[in-house]
Amino acid sequence: MQTLIDHLPLLLPLIIIELTLAFSALFHVLRHPHYRFGNRYIWIFVVLLLQFFGPIIYFVFGRGEE
Repeated sequence: MQTLIDHLPLLLPLIIIELTLAFSALFHVLRHPHYRFGNRYIWIFVVLLLQFFGPIIYFVFGRGEE
């Protein structure tokens, strides 16, 4: 437990970045009907289950034209 407390200043910004990416990607998936690859359900699955890399993959490969 002490190790976690010692590393909390390093982990907290990473957790905040990951949650911000996940919520923004999920919000975008739910609001926009057009995707470059796949459909809405696939992108929800990718964003939520691949944690840090899922939202990045969505913004690079899945986001369609506005």
